[in-house]
Amino acid sequence: MSEDDTDDARRGERIAKWLARAGIASRRDAEKMIAEGRVKLGGKVVETPATFITPGDHVTVDGKPVAAAERTRLFRYHKPDGLVTTHRDPQGRPTVFEKLPPGLPRLVSVGRLDLTSEGLLLLTNDGELARKLELPSNGWLRRYRVRVHGRVDEAALAALIRGVTVEGVKYGPIEAGLDARQGTNAWLTVSIQEGKNREIRRVMSHLGLEVTRLIRTAYGPFQLGILPRGAVEEVNAKVLRDQLGLDAPKRLRETALAPLPEAPPEGPRRMPRARSATMGTRRPVRGRDNPRGRE
Repeated sequence: MSEDDTDDARRGERIAKWLARAGIASRRDAEKMIAEGRVKLGGKVVETPATFITPGDHVTVDGKPVAAAERTRLFRYHKPDGLVTTHRDPQGRPTVFEKLPPGLPRLVSVGRLDLTSEGLLLLTNDGELARKLELPSNGWLRRYRVRVHGRVDEAALAALIRGVTVEGVKYGPIEAGLDARQGTNAWLTVSIQEGKNREIRRVMSHLGLEVTRLIRTAYGPFQLGILPRGAVEEVNAKVLRDQLGLDAPKRLRETALAPLPEAPPEGPRRMPRARSATMGTRRPVRGRDNPRGRE
């Protein structure tokens, strides 16, 4: 431990980090909240993210008290399309967090999925963990099933493994392969590490392909599996320990989280079979949807 870390331990915990661990927001977003004057400590507006918190301090965000951080929890969520991955949307569109089943703690997302993207979205009550899992340096692949319209050039797909530059933006290696053709439509499996904004859509457009459906099936070791659309399932403590090195206590038996009622998604009559793995999870809550199925 460095001398600075020792000093921090004596003084407490920096408020931005404390808010992140409490599940209010990522550390970066917590710093923005502080800059906007939305955070108070002991009734006074916090002016700097370098402010320290000690046990017993009273903190509010937007006038609402913030409880101390609980044990770290991680959830898999099958995001339907038509939801934005944010707590508040200036355009008034429905958000992921408005549509979650009741009874969950305050959560932040690990990365994002676009409005029209679907599939696996990881949620956690620990903003510091969210930031850690988002970093490309962890080497975790994000895997997608992608439906495209247009003529697929398999050689061009294979060449993406060397990376590609699109409109001045350099993208790292992309693994892409053709799974099935259906007239002018095709299904691809695409894996990326960086997860830059709209990366898959922009790269496919560069190849002359229009993405008409985008479903994330895996984020690192965590898989969508047969989790129904709109359903949430907590990752158990053993998986947190094995995959993330978190020494989380075993959670108490909890009431199953019911999926949202959703209409069956539009799609091809028979979608190519995605890889299915539900490592380290119990049986998911079933819903009415077909269980088979930002950037």
